[in-house]
Amino acid sequence: MNAELIVDARNATGESPVWHVQENALYWVDIPAGRLHRWQADGKSESWQADEMLACIVRSPQGHWLGAQESGIFQLTPQADGRLHAEKRAGVEHARAHMRFNDGRCDRQGRFWSSTMQPNMGTDPVGALYRYDGHTPGLVEPLRAQLDGLLVGNGLAFSPDGKTLYLSDSHPTVQQIWAFDYDIDSGTPHNRRSFVDMNAHPGRPDGAAVDAEGCYWICAIDAGLVLRFTPEGKLDRSLPLPVKKPTMCAFGGAGLDTLFVTSIRPQGIDLGDQPLAGGVFALTPGVKGLPEPLARG
Repeated sequence: MNAELIVDARNATGESPVWHVQENALYWVDIPAGRLHRWQADGKSESWQADEMLACIVRSPQGHWLGAQESGIFQLTPQADGRLHAEKRAGVEHARAHMRFNDGRCDRQGRFWSSTMQPNMGTDPVGALYRYDGHTPGLVEPLRAQLDGLLVGNGLAFSPDGKTLYLSDSHPTVQQIWAFDYDIDSGTPHNRRSFVDMNAHPGRPDGAAVDAEGCYWICAIDAGLVLRFTPEGKLDRSLPLPVKKPTMCAFGGAGLDTLFVTSIRPQGIDLGDQPLAGGVFALTPGVKGLPEPLARG
């Protein structure tokens, strides 16, 4: 199966692809550039600039975006002048200076989950997983960690019924994917257990998606692969990409049967046999995905 390049984006760190059904468009971010990108199925592309690094995005019922950035959760509204208007919704007190948010998405009930990390890939487990429940008008609320002890939290996804939460740590010293039982009423994960030990597979676990059959797709960064695991944690598919560092995948397209993949363009090195690094790719894996839930306001 060949991966099709849809945008030669040359992103430093392309991440957080989200399919917008009404616009027939894919949105994603370039984290260090602080840019929100959009590609429409007719081939048109555009982007908007944020004031901070922009790690991940989710869409709200009101039509704007919520983004996890360096200092918290912001409501983001694209402007005609190419800027992102930002209104802070929730702040965060990081364990260390210069930390930022990383991977994130909503649960099936619309709670926005995102993890934090040190940008230098340090080995102190000071990253945490946070939950944003929704906005109280007039307040900038503090976020409270729901799980700590992470190095590079990643791979966040939810089963089709919302009762299983998946989370990975992509740091080279960890390379684990866990599953949790998830209380959909309280938004609380518990009963943490090993789902996949990625040390037994090529690549490190990065961003993920779950398909309509309940299987878990994970980008295997450094290996140039997207791997599909059954709900029992068994590898049953491996799809190659023309780049070494895929970052996150998402289902989209008119039938939610296209798997879009973002990637990293390493800086300051000879790209050699991967001139398309940093691009956005599309694959047809033969299964359908699920619509991304909308955030709570």
